[in-house]
Amino acid sequence: MSASEQAMIERAMQGSRERLPLGVAARLSRYLQVLTQAKKMGRSTISSQELAEYTHINPTQIRRDLSGFGKFGKRGVGYNVDSLVSQIRKILRTAGRRHNIALFGAGRLGQAIAGSEIFADHGFRVVAVFDVDPEKIGMEVGPGLVVRPYDEMRRVIDEESVVVGVLAVPSAVAQSVADDLVAAGVKIIFNYSEALLQVPPDVTVHTSSPAVDLLYALYFYLT
Repeated sequence: MSASEQAMIERAMQGSRERLPLGVAARLSRYLQVLTQAKKMGRSTISSQELAEYTHINPTQIRRDLSGFGKFGKRGVGYNVDSLVSQIRKILRTAGRRHNIALFGAGRLGQAIAGSEIFADHGFRVVAVFDVDPEKIGMEVGPGLVVRPYDEMRRVIDEESVVVGVLAVPSAVAQSVADDLVAAGVKIIFNYSEALLQVPPDVTVHTSSPAVDLLYALYFYLT
């Protein structure tokens, strides 16, 4: 981590609204994912080597990143999990906040997402699920979640202050749904389809692909 990146983390801890560099934010998010799971498993400490094994980030880089959070690490003991979770959530601006998600697609993937705790663990809440299939509308897909007609999406997004749209729809319709989300004012789209989405510059798209994740894992296996 450069001196400028270190300074940005320190300012963020003091409440600055300055944005972290993309690489730093990405690494902190990956650390938080591992730390949150470790906390759920009852772990009180974790070492930089363990974080490296779970994230494939160099242990030296991890220690540099986490040095911005104070002296949480002890040689031979590791980092305090609770303290790091709290501090990273503060830096990433998710501490004590809930961010509402609208999920599009109530097929097998959509149902799995709706019933998972993966978003809730990080302060996100799926508040609505939409589909165009009449046979799925009205179906319960998660705790307190019933599939709604797609044509209700604009009203629900406004009422629930949705900030993220998650696409678990066929690639052929993904762009159309993304266009509707942009028109509704949603600025973050999480795309589980294989479609290459075209959105305005102020909208962020993250595409999750099992194939890409497998290629990434295979690279580390072969090298």
